[in-house]
Amino acid sequence: MAVGLASAVAAGLLDALANQTNYTAPTALWIQLHIGDPGSAGTSNAATETTRKDITASFAAASGGTCTTNADTTWTNVAATEDYTHYTIWSASSGGTFYWSGTVTASAVTAGDTFTIAAADLDLSLSTAA
Repeated sequence: MAVGLASAVAAGLLDALANQTNYTAPTALWIQLHIGDPGSAGTSNAATETTRKDITASFAAASGGTCTTNADTTWTNVAATEDYTHYTIWSASSGGTFYWSGTVTASAVTAGDTFTIAAADLDLSLSTAA
C-alpha cells in the first residue's frame, strides 16, 4: 500500500470541493508510530510504543501543497526495542478517525530511549498543478 491520505478522508475532501458538501475538520491531531506499513486502515504494524502524541498545534500554514511541522514531537522512555519506519495521524489519543500515514527514516530504538521527530522533519503534502 502506498502511504498517504486515508481513502474516506480523501473522498470527504473531494466531495467538499466537487460536490459542495461540508467537510468537518478534526479538532485535534495525534501521531502514532509503526514498525511497518500501517495499511489502508492505519492499524497494521503498530509499534509496541502505543502512546499517540498530540500534534494539533505542530504544523505551519500550508504552502505549495505542503504542511510542515514546526515543533518537535518526542516520545520518552519508549516501550520496546524496535525500528520505527512509519506513522499514522488520528483524530484522538486512542480510537478516533484515521487521517494519514507516512514514513519516517528508519530509526532503531532501544527500550527506555527517547525518540524524536524533529521540527521540519514531518511533511504532509498533496500534489499540486505545476
